[in-house]
Amino acid sequence: MTGVGDPDSLAVYVHWPFCVSKCPYCDFNSHVRERIDEAQWQVAYAAAIDAAAARTPGRRVTSIFFGGGTPSLMAPATVAGILDRIALGWTVDRDVEVTIEANPGSVEAGRFAGYRAAGVGRVSLGVQALDDEALHQLGRRHDAGEALRALALAARIFPRWSFDLIYARPGHTVAAWQAELARALPLAGDHLSVYQLTIEAGTRFATLHERGELVLPDEEVQGALYEATQQTLADAGLPAYEISNHARPGGESRHNLAYWRYGDYAGIGPGAHGRLTLGGVKIATRQKKAPESWLAAVAATGDGVEDEVPVDQGERLSELLMMGLRLAEGVPLSRVEAETGRSLAGWIRPDRIERLVRGGFLACDGDRLAATDSGRQRLNAVLSALLPAAAA
Repeated sequence: MTGVGDPDSLAVYVHWPFCVSKCPYCDFNSHVRERIDEAQWQVAYAAAIDAAAARTPGRRVTSIFFGGGTPSLMAPATVAGILDRIALGWTVDRDVEVTIEANPGSVEAGRFAGYRAAGVGRVSLGVQALDDEALHQLGRRHDAGEALRALALAARIFPRWSFDLIYARPGHTVAAWQAELARALPLAGDHLSVYQLTIEAGTRFATLHERGELVLPDEEVQGALYEATQQTLADAGLPAYEISNHARPGGESRHNLAYWRYGDYAGIGPGAHGRLTLGGVKIATRQKKAPESWLAAVAATGDGVEDEVPVDQGERLSELLMMGLRLAEGVPLSRVEAETGRSLAGWIRPDRIERLVRGGFLACDGDRLAATDSGRQRLNAVLSALLPAAAA
């Protein structure tokens, strides 16, 4: 499987940092600019890809993901040029998964055929809601009609498509959410992402929340919404393979599985992070965050990397568990030893795990450690109880 036990495989993430407007709930590295010189950016991406490929010779690319920001603001020719450069730097699998994030607005949807011709085989649409009032509340620029048309177009053009929905919005009820899911399910392909609305520091929603002008459902309602999501989608043949992601068997996002299975990935573009195993050492990479700073650095040095920091064995354990316990499949215990040089028992006292197993939050069958449905719903608390005993 991608990202598990294969030292040659590599996922590539390409970050496009620009949006038409900033959503009030979003804390991603996204920026609004009046003018963008796409030709200049394509040259910079090519140089950054070359630099990453020079660090990781001989790797085989199994997935490529264009994220943002709003990468569907890129011209298809820019996407094609980036894909061509990736193919020059690495060996690319014949069945590589190439995904682009897109908004459902008519301008972006008009580029779908061009992206498909460039080599994109999967689109992930930021629908967020199928209700006009909710879309307005979320600061989205499209309406439900545009979303429905974009989904129909994506289904005609791409072999695979997915879309996102956000629940636990202000005033959201279980009955309203179940009705929205019932409307969404006939539109879903092999994958659906559903995210609980959270308040992120530095966002417009955080300011409104602090003023008492934005009130989220209470914890009891949030829990009921989560449970309704899991049950409804599982009954429809789209069980959760990760906390917020549901898929039919074989429809999982291979790129995101590379993250959650703690595989290697190269991050290209402003603010992009990466994890690369080089000479047996896991390296955390981070590219310069501000678009103009990244562009200037690449122009001056041929590389946009700001930091390359070795990840010590204790941190590797923490990252492996924080990512892997998000998955329904959990973490193979053999991966713990392969990543950290010690068995799980060498890091964490067995009684800590046993207490969480007895509480119904973890399952451990001797070969694999996994969070239960209840544990994934409370994963931050589970990790807090599990990880303090891990010694660096």
